[in-house]
Amino acid sequence: MKSYLSLIPISAKVHKRQSRMTLLCIVFAVFMVTAVFSMAEMGFRMEQARLVGKHGNFSIGDLLGSSMGQSLLSVAVVLFLLILIAGVLMISSSMNSSVAQRVKFFGMMRCIGMSKQQIIRFVRLEALNWCKTAVPIGLILGVVTTWGLCAVLHFVVREEFSNIPLFGISLVGIACGIFVGVITVLIAANAPAKRASKVSPIAAVSGNTGNEKTMRHSAHTRFGRIETILGINHAISVKKNLILMTGSFALSIILFLSFSVMVNFVDYLIPQSAATSDIDIASADGNSIPHELLASIREMDGVKEVYGRRSIFDVPAGLNGDTSLSGKVDLISYDDFDLQSLKKDGALKKGSDLSKVYGNTNFVLATSDVNSTWEIGDEVRLGDETLTIAGLLKNDPFSEDGLTNGKITLITSSETFVRLTGDKDYSLVLIQTTGNATDENVRAIQNSVGETYIFRDKRDERTTGTYMAFVFCVYAFLTIIALVTVLNIVNSISMSVSARMKQYGAMRAVGMDERQITKMIACEAFTYATLGCIVGCGIGLPLSKMLYGFLITGHFPSAIWQLPITSLAIILLFVSFAAILAVYAPAKRIKKISVTETINEL
Repeated sequence: MKSYLSLIPISAKVHKRQSRMTLLCIVFAVFMVTAVFSMAEMGFRMEQARLVGKHGNFSIGDLLGSSMGQSLLSVAVVLFLLILIAGVLMISSSMNSSVAQRVKFFGMMRCIGMSKQQIIRFVRLEALNWCKTAVPIGLILGVVTTWGLCAVLHFVVREEFSNIPLFGISLVGIACGIFVGVITVLIAANAPAKRASKVSPIAAVSGNTGNEKTMRHSAHTRFGRIETILGINHAISVKKNLILMTGSFALSIILFLSFSVMVNFVDYLIPQSAATSDIDIASADGNSIPHELLASIREMDGVKEVYGRRSIFDVPAGLNGDTSLSGKVDLISYDDFDLQSLKKDGALKKGSDLSKVYGNTNFVLATSDVNSTWEIGDEVRLGDETLTIAGLLKNDPFSEDGLTNGKITLITSSETFVRLTGDKDYSLVLIQTTGNATDENVRAIQNSVGETYIFRDKRDERTTGTYMAFVFCVYAFLTIIALVTVLNIVNSISMSVSARMKQYGAMRAVGMDERQITKMIACEAFTYATLGCIVGCGIGLPLSKMLYGFLITGHFPSAIWQLPITSLAIILLFVSFAAILAVYAPAKRIKKISVTETINEL
């Protein structure tokens, strides 16, 4: 052996199992960054092609000035920073556990003359040695994933993604992936390297980490059983390890809650509705489209659904006993399909009773926003009729910003509107076509309408594919975060237990049974999980609200942040599941410890 550095590849082979999670963390960080920046560059190239086709020339300023360019750049930077922090915490936690298990090794190195600086250099180079394997794997996964996503956007979603490059290689994505892989490892290796350098030569004989505190009094068992107290003490005794473990779990929760906001952002950016039409037929002079036309269109080829709306504006009205009818409301009728779509879309506020609105009734729906003063149960007087608000919409779908600006719009059933106004004809007819509808089918519909009304073919404006593509990407990242959370927790706790294996063996030697050992490990695991959940929720929820305000409320004033109960429940469930899973493997290993072997080691 020419140099102590020759031990690095040998150590990597010997501790292959312990290094597996660290390698996975590096692969995860490189993969995520490579995929994010590669997709961003593919989006830039697609936008570049669009600008060249539209304007005949192209400049970086034009691209950065476009909404897509700015969105891609800002999202990529934010994700880059989050992934970098997550990678540092996870890798550092894993390396700290690895160092704790090799106390004897570092003590022996000190015994044969290795200095503290050489120990630090050894740990850092050992970490960089992992990059030789992990970084290429992460880059390949990132590039292949980018190709797969681009193919899905190009062939399945199509629409505006028909020009996205296929099998493109992003040098920016690859460079960022390599940069993150190396920088993350160097930053993460700093604390474990210093910790390893502090191992004294005596540790080569004793196997002590030097982190155990001297117990000057017995545990207070009145607060719980001894195994419970010892498990909690193991978790909190080493402050650096506690901070890294808690921070790692907390960051997973923060990442999950932050990414969840992107789902809401896509919902507002590309709104979807069960009542979205492919063809609109509008009247230029009020309710003049004959209601018989709907029946004839419904029988034509390529038609999936036909529904219409009637409207009358600025109707004198009084709210809650105002007999002078000093106010004004807009009145719009919805057919049954339109009303059912409101429920499918989740457009109604809690407490709304849609069933009361169907048929010829005195119940209506009303638009609302955060500043609205009217509530469910309020009465609105129109002439001799008194209508009761049976439900409220979360926003005003008839205004550009979703705000009511103080004006009530009442939505009635078709039958109620006819009774109130006497109008049977429609102002707007909406048509949903089947998936196999042809241009000939659409022309036949247009011919049946004639030139009296405004005919608008909106099939090219469909955004369902784009919406599904964005949602798929967001959920894919959320899934990866959740899986890495599980793996990180399982590995970290397993490594923490491995570092104390001799202690657990000694406890078995003095009479502690397998059930007590398992309970001790479980208490340690759930201490990390509980603290991680508290810190993660404490930071993640305010950050989620801040991101919601920046991305959504700032552009969609009617949007209101709500506690993300579903997202919170999912990630907390994953953390709990991981903590339970983490107990199994270490407990199984401890059961196989030979008590006589442990006594001989002590």
